Amino acid sequence: MRRVGSKEGIRRFLLANVGRVIQSAELQAAANGASEFGRRTRELRDEEGWPILTHNDSAELKPGEYLLKEIPPPRRDVKFSRSISAKLRAEVLDRNGFTCQMCGLTPGDVDPFTDRKVRLHIGHIVDKSLGGRDELANLRSLCSTCNQGAKNVTGEKPSGIWLLSQVRRAGRDEQIMLFEWLKSKFS
Repeated sequence: MRRVGSKEGIRRFLLANVGRVIQSAELQAAANGASEFGRRTRELRDEEGWPILTHNDSAELKPGEYLLKEIPPPRRDVKFSRSISAKLRAEVLDRNGFTCQMCGLTPGDVDPFTDRKVRLHIGHIVDKSLGGRDELANLRSLCSTCNQGAKNVTGEKPSGIWLLSQVRRAGRDEQIMLFEWLKSKFS
């Protein structure tokens, strides 16, 4: 009998355990002991749209715990490649000031939604499933919470004119807070 690949093993195991909290060791065993079981699990979540939660997504989960919330959507035929190099990732993070471009949190801050320290990811402005490309102009840094919520629904980065209109509408205290934040970011 042919041996099942690690990703397929994880796929089958998670489908047999929908709604149950899974431990890392169980996933690794399902992946035939593969050390890259975490990467294969992220591929199911990020590339195939599986609703797999971790401690970054839910305060109820501990590190090393996973939860497939519900039956995932049918498999898509869209082929994705993981072509964001370490160099491109570093360029995006540097350009974005190591700050989530949606909520403004930085690594080490505590995410108010999960009560966990923020980790930054690289997200697409125009999602790959909608034709977006892995290039600097289409990438931004996002915290885990914003990255999970932003999939396939976020639009273009706000224009300077729109942003200024929002600042002008804000109250004096909010404008001063923004000014202080901008001073600290660019000093």
